[in-house]
Amino acid sequence: METPAALEEVAGERDAVEIGKREYDDESVVVVDFGPTGDKPVVDIVDGTAIVVVDGSQFEFDVPDDASDVTVNDGILTITEEK
Repeated sequence: METPAALEEVAGERDAVEIGKREYDDESVVVVDFGPTGDKPVVDIVDGTAIVVVDGSQFEFDVPDDASDVTVNDGILTITEEK
């Protein structure tokens, strides 16, 4: 699974944002750590678009077609693709 371009742009604009990819036997995972933030990131999915709000900033990205789950847990955005 490819990292959505909008997430790559956010990582390029904010030094604290880190993106990682993990491949397992049964799934692929993209993780986005927003670093130290005042507020925990929140994600909402509307018509195939993920809307992320963190520290008063909002950005959107198209949920990849192969994604089975998009969540935020403990400040980490996770996009999962089941194989």
